[in-house]
Amino acid sequence: MNNYELTLILNPDLSTKFDDFHAKFEKTLTDINFKIHKLENIGRRQLAYSILNHNKGHYAIFQIEGPSESALELESKLKYDTSVIRHLLLKVDSPSLEDSLLLVESREAKKAPQEEDRSQEKPKVTPAEKNNADESVEKEESKDGE
Repeated sequence: MNNYELTLILNPDLSTKFDDFHAKFEKTLTDINFKIHKLENIGRRQLAYSILNHNKGHYAIFQIEGPSESALELESKLKYDTSVIRHLLLKVDSPSLEDSLLLVESREAKKAPQEEDRSQEKPKVTPAEKNNADESVEKEESKDGE
């Protein structure tokens, strides 16, 4: 049995239906004698260039194990699957159970806008503080006029 890493770029319209695709694809893998060690659902990302008139794609990375004959069959199934716009099947020595750089980067990208929103929120000023500030400005203006 060989270990493989399968990276899929799916049609971005499937982002909301990924669970259905995952169930169907998992059945396909088990039918051709593959075991799934890990799935990383990275989500929608901007593509570096347009593929089949798509500017975004839904990324998924599978760590799988199976015989080499089945890998050829899997390649042919992926080639003719309309929901897959690109795929890459790599043979690896051992499955990587750590998070991929793409997954880590997408998590950080999701956290960054939330942190920016928090920092951009203006501190709330009570009406009493506003009145005090207005009075101090009026006093400074009257001193300048004297």
